[in-house]
Amino acid sequence: MTAAAELAAARELLREFPVVDGHNDLPWALREQVRYDLDARDIATDQSAHLHTDLARLRAGGVGAQYWSVYVRSDLPDAVPATLEQIDCVRQLQARYADTLRPALTAADMEAARREGRIASLMGAEGGHSIANSLATLRALYALGVRYMTLTHNDNVDWADSATDEPGVGGLSAFGRAVVREMNREGMLVDLSHVAATTMRDALDATSAPVIFSHSSARAVCDHPRNVPDDVLERLPANGGMAMVTFVPKFVLQAAVDWTAAADENMREHGFHHLDTTPEAMKVHRAFEERTPRPVATVATVADHLDHMREVAGVDHIGIGGDYDGTAFTPDGLDDVSGYPNLVAELLDRGWSRPDLAKLTWQNAVRVLGAAEDVSRDLQATRGPSNATLASLDG
Repeated sequence: MTAAAELAAARELLREFPVVDGHNDLPWALREQVRYDLDARDIATDQSAHLHTDLARLRAGGVGAQYWSVYVRSDLPDAVPATLEQIDCVRQLQARYADTLRPALTAADMEAARREGRIASLMGAEGGHSIANSLATLRALYALGVRYMTLTHNDNVDWADSATDEPGVGGLSAFGRAVVREMNREGMLVDLSHVAATTMRDALDATSAPVIFSHSSARAVCDHPRNVPDDVLERLPANGGMAMVTFVPKFVLQAAVDWTAAADENMREHGFHHLDTTPEAMKVHRAFEERTPRPVATVATVADHLDHMREVAGVDHIGIGGDYDGTAFTPDGLDDVSGYPNLVAELLDRGWSRPDLAKLTWQNAVRVLGAAEDVSRDLQATRGPSNATLASLDG
């Protein structure tokens, strides 16, 4: 097929099997840019000057389900109320754009949204700091609609080690394993993006439900600690879980790793957090980039990760989690949420079959959430909620 024919075929496939994207930071961007003023960032209108995401571009990208990250920074003193504000933002979006965004809590809800031609709108919490060492808070987040939790963000929590912090408890502590078990009981997916490889392995040992990586790529292709080692990818078939490739250049392109370290240091020198994407911070980023051009990832860079992840984990255990509006830079051809057809077209060019692509974009993610629901149903029939505490298990 010609490039144009492959792109047309990609769009046709996405009409039937749209993308389930595992991670989009729009709520945090709305908090940072306009303090949740949805009139100031009306995503029913073109927001390309400010955001990676708006409704028209989600439609153009063939997105059928979106996990909105209700992330808050791990250094915030009041992470729990801030997480609640993020959840409230998603609920406001769902109410304001109800003709496009369908609230979804289950795999059945996702399929209903697809039949209706709406975008299933789900939530994932990013970082165990959002539960403040409380299993009751974990259950409350689930009751409010959160369907996955990333065990850590960039910093350790008291009971789990992060990929980008110094080792603390050596993976998961006893309380950390209790968190995983309680997530299984609730039906909340255990998300292993951001965690140390030791934590990944401990979580796979502790869980009785499939896990996900909501936005991580392959460490064998790009040696960054945020990515998934092959021995962990090899365990996904037995677990039933999935790894959702991310598009962040500093996680997918080896040359970008070193550049990003220098760019992050430049941000700190100018008084900004390295993840800050406010206009003032972006001016600092762009000035650095003018002095030191950044290595550019492409659609092919991301496809290289997917080729490897398919080979190691199998096509039933991979997906997509772009991390839009949570990264300052994106690959060429994947500039915003309208870019997914370009990735599907690249994979078609590499010989991926239509059934394999349907699994990648839609079917795997729906199956995994449904499997977590099945495990939850069985566990709740045999045991009640845990009231374990950090002190009682870890001393």
